[in-house]
Amino acid sequence: MNIYEFKESDAQEFARNVGSQTKKHGDELQFRYCPYCKGGRGIQKDQFTFAINLKTGAFNCKRGSCGATGNMITLAKDFDFSLGSITDEYYRPRKQYRTFKERKEPIIPKEPAIKYLETRGISEETAKKFEITTQNDHDNILVFPFFDEKGILRFVKYRKTDFEKGKDKAKEWCEKNCQPILFGMKQCNLDNKTLVTCEGQLDSLSVAECGIENAVSVPIGKNGFTWISYCWNWLKSFDTIIVFGDYENGSISLLDEFSRRFGQKVKHVRKEDYRDCKDANEILLKYGKEQVIACVENAVALPVQQVIDLCDVEDVDIYSIPKLKTGIKQLDRLLFGGLPFGGVHLLTAKAGSGKSTFASQILIRARQQGYKCFAYSGELPNYLFKSWMTFQVAGRHSVFEYENPNTGYVGYSISKTNKHLISEWYKGYMYIYDNSAIHDREETVGLLTIIERVIQQYDVKVILLDNLMTAMIMDASDGNNEYAKQTDFVNKLRKIALQYNVMIILVAHMRKNNFGNVSNDEVAGSSNITNLAMLTMSYDRDKDLMDDQRLIRLIKNRLFGRLDTNGITVEYDERSKRIWGTGDDPDFDYGYDPNSDEFIDLPDDIPFEEL
Repeated sequence: MNIYEFKESDAQEFARNVGSQTKKHGDELQFRYCPYCKGGRGIQKDQFTFAINLKTGAFNCKRGSCGATGNMITLAKDFDFSLGSITDEYYRPRKQYRTFKERKEPIIPKEPAIKYLETRGISEETAKKFEITTQNDHDNILVFPFFDEKGILRFVKYRKTDFEKGKDKAKEWCEKNCQPILFGMKQCNLDNKTLVTCEGQLDSLSVAECGIENAVSVPIGKNGFTWISYCWNWLKSFDTIIVFGDYENGSISLLDEFSRRFGQKVKHVRKEDYRDCKDANEILLKYGKEQVIACVENAVALPVQQVIDLCDVEDVDIYSIPKLKTGIKQLDRLLFGGLPFGGVHLLTAKAGSGKSTFASQILIRARQQGYKCFAYSGELPNYLFKSWMTFQVAGRHSVFEYENPNTGYVGYSISKTNKHLISEWYKGYMYIYDNSAIHDREETVGLLTIIERVIQQYDVKVILLDNLMTAMIMDASDGNNEYAKQTDFVNKLRKIALQYNVMIILVAHMRKNNFGNVSNDEVAGSSNITNLAMLTMSYDRDKDLMDDQRLIRLIKNRLFGRLDTNGITVEYDERSKRIWGTGDDPDFDYGYDPNSDEFIDLPDDIPFEEL
């Protein structure tokens, strides 16, 4: 029979013991930082560098410079972590600390200790309860005895009462080779399930002076937590741990570490209750016992991350939030003004239906309204993407039709002057992912990172990703299968849109077997794609329409709820590649100031085919 058998809960308990953030990924419990090498410098916020296998208990650090490996027994030995008394006794020889002679009588405080503590607002009664005294030969050195819950002396700390900075070496120090534990454990009432933890001994004594039970303090300051493994089981017996640390520079000492290790058990003194004081002893001296008691009674839990009170949410009129006019009046009316910012808008259709054309026209409308744009095109080379948009900006009256003498096909062209004017109109407002740069660098930056950078650096407000599948290839997304990766990618896009209040238009293909009416279920890929989108639109051909007509359907509208699955019929002009609906102006002037008198050079290429 094995002495130890791995349990998944042991891995979770170890994570709490070392205070590491974790996430479960497949059969692994992944840690934000390796407890051996601390993860190294420059670790990304979403990178987890250490993992324990939840089936075997084996662990490894994923950083090549560390490469620590082993199992739960290894971790128990290296981090003084308990796997149970039987396992500990067999596998884990605990560090041998010094022992003190057993005392049959309590320590009686000496007069200098009592007098000094009284100057700090702490009574003789409290001094006797916690057995505070001074050294035999030094009346100016306080002695703090640390007894465990069984009353056994484990640790001794000293404090120089007349410390002079620059003259004395240290204000506080402790006996060498003592087992670190919490001060005040012996005096705690374990029937009371609330513990108050302070940084300094004078602070926990100040709390106790106010009649508050279970006041303890850490042995070696806010940065030392070697004591925690020796107090772990004892600490778990409490339902609530109130952190009453030192308040400096807007933060409370001990709080971060306690919250990482003990989670929802932890409460803290409200910052406003410190009332311009640093710690419990200063509050006692300046404001009296009532304020110290108020600090403990008013203690609050840390807010749950990413959760706020509904009453604190900004009151916004959703009908008047900024929107981008698409130029299709029927669609804009349905959306109360156009496409809203702050979300991902999904545009779907079958291949070859023209959804890329509709998407590029939305970008042109955004530029015309003064918004800066960024486009990623995974199917078109950059020159073709630009050429297609240039025809849309130019309009049919600035596009010249010609017949290619070599092929007999009818083609279209724009004068060089107008092309230049349109390019200048784009300048500083229209950015595109540089596909040609990928092969020039050994390491490429992920597409999501690039999107955030162009938002921050160029103040981009409208992003087009055409399309989902090729965009995902350009970015590393988490997931065990294709659908999970899609969900992860679109969820990250949604967070970017919310964080920066931008609009992301995501083009996705429709399922190949879709022969009926369009619905959210007909978008190719994971159903979570449409769940995460703010709007879902389709742009497609219809058997009852003319060849130059298309149908726009609004099949999801999370913001307003209004849908139009019957569709909005729009016209498509092959000459200008423009799209318009009933009541729209097919010759809308985008404002690039065309030159209508310029002669053109007829190219030799074949005419464009609709994308």
